[in-house]
Amino acid sequence: MKNERKALRNKSLLLGITGGVAAYKSVDLVRRLREEGLMVAVIMTRAAQYFVTPLSLRIASQQKVYSDLFHDPMAHVYLPAGADVMVIAPATANIIGKCARGIADDLLSTSFLSFRGQIIIAPAMNWRMYENPVFQENLKHLLSMGVIQVGPEKGSLACGEEGMGRMAETSDIVDTVLSAVTEKDMRGEKILVTAGPTREYLDPVRFLSNRSSGKMGYAIARAALRRGAEVTLISGHTFLEKPKGARFISAETASEMFKAVEKEVRASTVLIMSAAVSDFMPAEKHIDKIQKTGNLIMRFCPTPDIISAISGKRKRPFIIGFAAETGKKIGRAKKKLREKKMDMIVFNDVTEEGSGFDTDTNRVVIIDRKKETELPLMSKDSVADAILDKLLEVKT
Repeated sequence: MKNERKALRNKSLLLGITGGVAAYKSVDLVRRLREEGLMVAVIMTRAAQYFVTPLSLRIASQQKVYSDLFHDPMAHVYLPAGADVMVIAPATANIIGKCARGIADDLLSTSFLSFRGQIIIAPAMNWRMYENPVFQENLKHLLSMGVIQVGPEKGSLACGEEGMGRMAETSDIVDTVLSAVTEKDMRGEKILVTAGPTREYLDPVRFLSNRSSGKMGYAIARAALRRGAEVTLISGHTFLEKPKGARFISAETASEMFKAVEKEVRASTVLIMSAAVSDFMPAEKHIDKIQKTGNLIMRFCPTPDIISAISGKRKRPFIIGFAAETGKKIGRAKKKLREKKMDMIVFNDVTEEGSGFDTDTNRVVIIDRKKETELPLMSKDSVADAILDKLLEVKT
């Protein structure tokens, strides 16, 4: 299965691990970064080795782990020179203070001074340390130099107290890294993405819906953010984490989604309708719970056709729709493309293994007005980037 995104091929990362309790998360961080296609070199401080072993990180990174400034006398030069991005996670108050004031007394701090690319720090410490004015001044100085901060979060700390100081979640650090190494080829675009299922209520406790998880739409939103676009995400009910950096709007029913899209599309350059919007809604919603008394006959009426309404406007954005079908009914997708006056449509057969609802992968055919592009089975993140690549190709 093709899973590696084009933007990450041959990219390398230098990870600095310092002596905070959160260092135990570093093995998983390395694993996640390598899954994204990045090559990871690790520098550990002496204090970090109290919390996680060099052997664990060597196995995770599949590379030598560095820690001693004098064991490899030029490592502080060649390690930074060979990296596209540098991350310090966890970043303790000590290392942030050193970096802010130019103190270089170990391999990590000297490597920081040598590095010439984008640097990301994930602070982690007790809340009293984080709020200390001296630390805040050091942090502010690093940020003024262009260093990117991810986290910390508020919650339970290792000392048993509650407060601001928990290291950011691994997924947030990975997203920040991916954004840093991704070309900003969508800067200036204002992308409106819809995602997830809608619900059409029969009564106060029952509704009709579908199996959409929202994963494809959320992947598109994340990919567009990484590539520099402004993103608004209109979502039905899902259990997914909201993409950080996106403007988020909740829309439970098809009518709510229609109203939200109509309002937001005015300021958008692209509309990507990946939501699985219900085709029908009850002609009448019962005020009270429907009692179970024999057979039940209900009447339904069509929900608003969002794409047709938007494509019919005199001033409209570039429109991408989705056609989830059962079987190889690609002709129906082409018909939708023409009849609803879309610019592109993404077809997938939800009965195919690894494709469609509730999966982390998808196999799609991207159709524009001139040609079809069939993709192999890929992660939905990779599919998202492929869709945005095609968007830029067709739109220009």
